[in-house]
Amino acid sequence: MNCYETLFVVKPTLTGEEIEGQIARVQSIVAEQGGELKATDEMGMRRLAYPIEKQERGYYTVVYYTAPSELVAELERQLRYNEEILRFMTVKYSNKKELKIFEKMVEAANKKPAAEKPSAPAEEAPAVEEQTQNAEAPAAESEIPVQETAEKSEA
Repeated sequence: MNCYETLFVVKPTLTGEEIEGQIARVQSIVAEQGGELKATDEMGMRRLAYPIEKQERGYYTVVYYTAPSELVAELERQLRYNEEILRFMTVKYSNKKELKIFEKMVEAANKKPAAEKPSAPAEEAPAVEEQTQNAEAPAAESEIPVQETAEKSEA
């Protein structure tokens, strides 16, 4: 059995439960097809390098597993037909040097505490609330330069 890493990007319009469902779906495909799941690293909501299907952001997840090569073909087939997945990429680790790197990444993903793993809706909500509060509240003249500076740093 070979070692693989599959990175996939889920649409940002989904709720946290739907994103978790997509991750669970990929994990179940690996388990059902005879693979052994080593680790899952939820990287969270990130900005895409270029718009995909008019989306600027996506929820990144990496799944590390060992499996026969037939599993990868089936997993990629199902990811290709899943409309909630924007992009995916599978990497095979074959030589000794690559396998050492694979083991390090699996260890790092397993050591990552649950508090550090991001959740999709929690990241976006506070920033939106702060912007709407600033827009609704009347600003005093002394506060205007501070707000302009804050807005420039966000962009």
